[in-house]
Amino acid sequence: MTETQLPAVNREWHLVSRPVGWPKPEDFALVEAEVPQPGEGQVLVRNAYVSVDPYMRGRMSAAKSYVAPFELGKVMQGGAVGEVIASNAEGVEVGDHVLHFFGWREFAVVDAKQAVKVDPQAAPLSTYLGALGMTGLTAYAGLLRTASFKEGDSVFVSGAAGAVGSQVGQIAKLKGASRVIGSAGSDEKVKLLVEEYGFDAAFNYKNGPVSEQLRAAAPDGVDVYFDNVGGDHLEAAIGSLNRDGRIAVCGMISVYNSTEPVPGPKNLARLIQTRGRIEGFLVGDHYDLQAQFVQEVGAWVRSGELKYSETVVEGIENNLEAFFGVLRGDNVGKMIVKL
Repeated sequence: MTETQLPAVNREWHLVSRPVGWPKPEDFALVEAEVPQPGEGQVLVRNAYVSVDPYMRGRMSAAKSYVAPFELGKVMQGGAVGEVIASNAEGVEVGDHVLHFFGWREFAVVDAKQAVKVDPQAAPLSTYLGALGMTGLTAYAGLLRTASFKEGDSVFVSGAAGAVGSQVGQIAKLKGASRVIGSAGSDEKVKLLVEEYGFDAAFNYKNGPVSEQLRAAAPDGVDVYFDNVGGDHLEAAIGSLNRDGRIAVCGMISVYNSTEPVPGPKNLARLIQTRGRIEGFLVGDHYDLQAQFVQEVGAWVRSGELKYSETVVEGIENNLEAFFGVLRGDNVGKMIVKL
């Protein structure tokens, strides 16, 4: 086994109770543990950046879902990228940088087969958690495959200033959308969408009914709706959907912390008239697009055609506050914790 000087303590976040409604600080604990040692076929990674994402709220519940819940009293998981500091695996050397799924901690032991090598010379390490990572692939697959985007479509994106939404809108523009509209939660984010990301129109959903603002921004209707929010946004999109319109449901952050069942859209019958389609998707079903995605989107990132924003929080001790910030919508682009 090859290794560098190993640290003495590993700080990691544990889930200690299952949140009801909005998560509270007392549902979590920052725990000091021994730095784990890599076994056969494993590597030890010093995490440089870890990801916090809205879907993690669902894993804090014991309810049956598409992924196993976080275990109580155990370290949580999430995307992370870092440097290999000890290797007990062929093909992965000390000094290599890898992407893996053992975030919420400073040091992680990872099976080499589950670690994806990344090149910090080709793009900043943090982008492998965002624009060139899971969130970027989510945008790419959801728009192009699930929503069957085609040149000339009019596209509406909710949560458009977030990591996924901002990339959806830009990919749509790069692929020839006739019009791209975004919603966000502040006037500053609306300005960013239009001036930085090239959206044709955007609105602050706090400034009035979403349905009215969407009709004003898209008087000719929308062909594709990429849903990150649910609730009134989904209902508004159905109301503005054109003939043969498609809705890709990526997330519904507006209902993640609800303690009571949330009513669905009241206008679903309109799908009959429009011959519309609503389809949910998970990025994990679309990793066959990974190589194509990295090649196409990586070129856009390097050329500057696709812009991205990151909200970076410093220190593992602030991981939890960064997660709360994602649920509140504090972030512009991808929320990342730098360790």
